[in-house]
Amino acid sequence: MTVRTCAAIAAVLISAGCGAATTEEKPLPPVNVKAASMKAGFTTVERLAEAAKKEGGLNVIALPRDWVNYGEIIDTFAEKYDIKVNQLEPTASSQRAIEAAGLLKPDVFDLSLEVAVANAARFAPYKVAGWQDLPDHVKDRGGAWYAGYGGYMSLGYDSRKVQAPASYADLLKPGYTVALPGDPRQSAAAFNGVMAASMVNGVPQVKRGVELFAKLRKAGQFIQQNTANVFIDWDYLNADRAAQQGEGWKVTIPKDAPLGAYYVQAINKDAPHPAAARLWQEFLFSDEGQNLFLKGHARPARGEAMLMKGTLDSQTAAQLPAPPGPPVLLTIPQTDAAKAYVNKVWAR
Repeated sequence: MTVRTCAAIAAVLISAGCGAATTEEKPLPPVNVKAASMKAGFTTVERLAEAAKKEGGLNVIALPRDWVNYGEIIDTFAEKYDIKVNQLEPTASSQRAIEAAGLLKPDVFDLSLEVAVANAARFAPYKVAGWQDLPDHVKDRGGAWYAGYGGYMSLGYDSRKVQAPASYADLLKPGYTVALPGDPRQSAAAFNGVMAASMVNGVPQVKRGVELFAKLRKAGQFIQQNTANVFIDWDYLNADRAAQQGEGWKVTIPKDAPLGAYYVQAINKDAPHPAAARLWQEFLFSDEGQNLFLKGHARPARGEAMLMKGTLDSQTAAQLPAPPGPPVLLTIPQTDAAKAYVNKVWAR
């Protein structure tokens, strides 16, 4: 065989003979199930998935199956990685999830921002592969927590009975009957509904919001959800209602009140399944996971980066309620002060 022939064969297939050199693969570092990133602890997602499967399960808490498509998200993860997902207290609030963690031992959390910030010391730092795609203002620099999805406070309305309200002040007009998704002293969504109604030129004024609902109550227009023709809620929940109620139901986000919020993800520092917890986060923040949130009408935290890369489900994204502009996000001091005021005066 000529030297030229040998070189041609080597270009197609590296094998013994023809004087070809062999290269020994370096052994991979040992797995560290409590590492702060996939690369540092597992090298590849395949090794992470293998370690997670050996742990035998994943414990999640406060994830209703009808909330931002979590039913499909959980089922897809379980089938894809052959890992049983144990769903603990699906209807628990963010605060309840934290309070129950010592007893129920969840691996991961899905929390409102203020609850996550207040309990950051409980979380294991971990930066997902898509970390750089997440906006800086919705993630902890050290990796304790990071936004997974979000939305705008919105008005869902029955277009067969009332016209589209252009503002929260419009709800005081005759014909509108209004409902909140619970008590704002207990429900984060109801509280944010009050805050959206309180905004003036992008600035929340909690007293103004409470006064609007007091006027609605006095006029007999603040009523129970099952008979109201306007629901104040997150746009992803109102979009779900519209899909269930039929074509007559519409969703609008008032231009003068673009209040938004993110729900954030975190890993329990005492997670009984640490590798599975990290695999769960990698799945949620993958293109597949983020598009599954989008399918549930939520706005994925990596959405802008995915749009630029061409991996966002643009057809589904086009079905979301049109946003009036960048969201106004409440700061922690604003939230704390407003909650104190609502707790003090709402019962009056």
